Amino acid sequence: MTNDKGLQDARIKIGTKQTMRIVEQGQAEEVYIAQDAEQHLITKIVQLCEKHTVKVTYVETMKELGRACGIEVGSAMAVVLK
Repeated sequence: MTNDKGLQDARIKIGTKQTMRIVEQGQAEEVYIAQDAEQHLITKIVQLCEKHTVKVTYVETMKELGRACGIEVGSAMAVVLK
């Protein structure tokens, strides 16, 4: 990701459960998904984003996504709130 600082400054929630809940509630602007996350999680969130017309952006690794979000561990996904 090239805009690491921008993602840290945005209103975000990190993690699979929080991301799915926010998308379902219609509060998501954009979802970031790590390409090395478990495939069944990727499939589930992509379908949910399509249903709720939420933009999906892929990041190469969970470690990279975690770092972009300002945390020390990897993350499968993160969501930017509206």
